[in-house]
Amino acid sequence: MLPKAADLQDRFINLRENKIFETFVILVIIVSALMIGAKTYPIPPSVVQVLRFLDVGVTLFFLTEIIVRMIAEQNLKRFFSKAWNLFDFIIVTASMIPVEDSEAALLGRLLRIFRVLRLVSIIPELRVLLNAFVTAIPRMGYVSLLMFIIFYIYAAMGSMFFSTINQELWGNITISMLTLFRVATFEDWTDVMYQTMAVHPLSWFYYLSFIFIVAFVFLNMMIGIVLETLQSEHEKLSRESGEGEAGEVHRIDTRTAEMEQRLIHIERMLEQLSEKR
Repeated sequence: MLPKAADLQDRFINLRENKIFETFVILVIIVSALMIGAKTYPIPPSVVQVLRFLDVGVTLFFLTEIIVRMIAEQNLKRFFSKAWNLFDFIIVTASMIPVEDSEAALLGRLLRIFRVLRLVSIIPELRVLLNAFVTAIPRMGYVSLLMFIIFYIYAAMGSMFFSTINQELWGNITISMLTLFRVATFEDWTDVMYQTMAVHPLSWFYYLSFIFIVAFVFLNMMIGIVLETLQSEHEKLSRESGEGEAGEVHRIDTRTAEMEQRLIHIERMLEQLSEKR
């Protein structure tokens, strides 16, 4: 790399890691989000024109910012190997679609809405939360499947026992599942229970057992999965940034591995010297 190019890259690296620049990017993203919200209100044509100029300015700023980040990386392959960089690149380049009266206007407006998500890629704590959510989804899927089975069983029982009492709540298994969802969210569930208890006095056991299984057991299982995933994502971030206990442990492991490699290299050199003698 030429000296001037290397110096330019160093400047861009310093600019990318500058906290003031990072804060300014966050402010521009917030302004972009506020502009999208402002367009949903009836506003004068003069304000609409101002918002159009601001939208062009925001788009050009995002384009400049993504170029700075691309140059700050050692190569483009390394830049695009990171999922969040790829996400930012797609959002920025796609938001350059003109939003005037054209067939792509709706797509352009939608992509401008998604520019708000760039806050997630800029702020590490938000990235941790979203990564934990995405990582926890497959594990929560099995819990959700088991929960659906419980819903289905209880809905079938409710439809058999309570359909004659209230067809609107227990007419078929689909409606019964919606009623049970209402019970699980505690939305006036006692009204439903007292209505069936007027005919079946022991029906309270049906509702309490369902609430205990779904609202207490399964909900806590979901929370446990999310907390475990969130903790692992925080440890991963600490290792990458070198901060916190996990970062310190990672540094110690790295240095230990380097020392082991050096010892192995020294042992090989000593063996070679002994063989020559």
